[in-house]
Amino acid sequence: MINPHELSKLFTVKKLDLSHADEVLALCKENPQYYLYTDAKPTLEEVINDMTITPPGIDASKKYFVGLYRDNELIAVMDLIDGYPNEDIAYIGFFMMNKSHQCKGFGSSVIDETAAYLKSVGKKSVRLAIDKGNPQSTHFWKKNGFCVIKEVDRNGRTKLVAERML
Repeated sequence: MINPHELSKLFTVKKLDLSHADEVLALCKENPQYYLYTDAKPTLEEVINDMTITPPGIDASKKYFVGLYRDNELIAVMDLIDGYPNEDIAYIGFFMMNKSHQCKGFGSSVIDETAAYLKSVGKKSVRLAIDKGNPQSTHFWKKNGFCVIKEVDRNGRTKLVAERML
């Protein structure tokens, strides 16, 4: 079982609930480039969906939608699924940094800290999907040790499934 408070030493980690949806939406609206490459839009409905949806067969208790804070400012959000697609893998369903904190190494630090923690609790790898054609996301994840392992089609959009071994 994952303890979300252990995901980062750099930031305070809080498990978010629907009362945080407006705060998450504000962060998402700061990142219009992300939405150029996906069907998702920065809407309250989309944020609520991201905060609550789980992959097929995964119980909600294995979903950790967290906010990373510094001095009560939301720096990043991450959706982490424990045990997807199998028990020794964790899956990042969503990760977004506050625009004013991008390109400063904070995102890479969070991913490195998260990977180290996941390894310490027995995970063998962490996976995620990148919207094909999104140069910013592709660069960030490759820089952070993720390798594309396959392409999948989701509703007419190609996703790159990437994995980082731990």
